[in-house]
Amino acid sequence: MNDLSGKTALVVGASRGLGRGIATAAAEAGASVIAVARSATTFPEPASGSIQAVVADAADASVPGSLLDRYDPQLLILVAGASPLVRPLQHHTWETFSANWHTDVRIAFHWLREALLKPLRPGSRVVVISSGAALAGSPLSGGYAGAKATQRFITGYAQEEANLADLGITFTALMPRITPLTELGRPAVRAYAARSGQSEEEYVRQLGKPLSPEGAGEAVVELLRADAAGVAPGYLVTGTGLQKLA
Repeated sequence: MNDLSGKTALVVGASRGLGRGIATAAAEAGASVIAVARSATTFPEPASGSIQAVVADAADASVPGSLLDRYDPQLLILVAGASPLVRPLQHHTWETFSANWHTDVRIAFHWLREALLKPLRPGSRVVVISSGAALAGSPLSGGYAGAKATQRFITGYAQEEANLADLGITFTALMPRITPLTELGRPAVRAYAARSGQSEEEYVRQLGKPLSPEGAGEAVVELLRADAAGVAPGYLVTGTGLQKLA
């Protein structure tokens, strides 16, 4: 029997890319998925589980508490964020440089805060999709890498608070490697290939098997199925799956 059956999964930022892949995979694994996006989104009918699209701004401070109260999920996956402007440091303005600090970090802060305040039910899982840039930096993406590193840090802070309050909630951050298979990753791949004097094909080849939305969905479902006691605070996610981080 599928162990996601009977569970509600709230996927924030589910309209495209990795978020869409995660929402679809969770439904196929039997979950009742609430797919949150800023614009109306449609999904094919899953063979198992269900997907309900909800239009909401994930960065609005009033949204997390409202949706968590309405749907009472056992599984919360945060994917939403801003697409960084890809250009060298000196060509950024402060506004473009800090865009991800005011969006990605804001989203993680409000949703993690509300998950603790509600709180989510014991046994709940929270997965924050950060970025491989949090580990390696991203010199052509302004403050993106710093924002993603902060998401990873505050996911750990949330776990500490949950442990202190004996809430029984597991918080985990995933760091997907740059991929040409999403709208977010394609501009970065082009820019870094040009910067290194390589073709896009050469640049992508050195990264190994690229991560697809479907692969991200499989990785998240694998993590949600795992015993909570064995879940690490963070993972790198590549086309070959999950790699536990120390």
